[in-house]
Amino acid sequence: MSSPQQINVADLDLPQLADVRKQLEEELQHLTTSFQQLKQAQAKFKTCLENVAEVKPDNKDRTILVPLTNSLYVPGKLADAENVIVDVGTGYYVKKTRTEAQKHYTSKIAFVKGNLDALQETIAKKQENMGYLVNVMQAKMQAQAQGQGQAQQA
Repeated sequence: MSSPQQINVADLDLPQLADVRKQLEEELQHLTTSFQQLKQAQAKFKTCLENVAEVKPDNKDRTILVPLTNSLYVPGKLADAENVIVDVGTGYYVKKTRTEAQKHYTSKIAFVKGNLDALQETIAKKQENMGYLVNVMQAKMQAQAQGQGQAQQA
């Protein structure tokens, strides 16, 4: 299988450069949206980790507020202070000890952080490419304007 052919953007004309710019803007928008979604997932896992830390033997049989959603809590009693139910994705829940749940969420946070770091690097490279592309476009527009100015003087 052959590798993709590289094209020097300086060799492209303005309409082609505009198309490349539009494509880069779309890619950047998609990557930025993905980055925000990963940040939200990371925040969710951190909240889950904090919630697991609040499940302590001291709180057994005490009335506590149980989160049903991010904004809805109901009063309840903590019957089992050693185990929690963990959402492992796609509608599946697993009973885990507090220690296992903390390890689970810690590994999820680390995994998402790795993806965030890689994505941030990709976004930075795309932004660098965009900057270069804009500079090439501006140089071509200036050259075109100067060419038209010289043609009018002649």
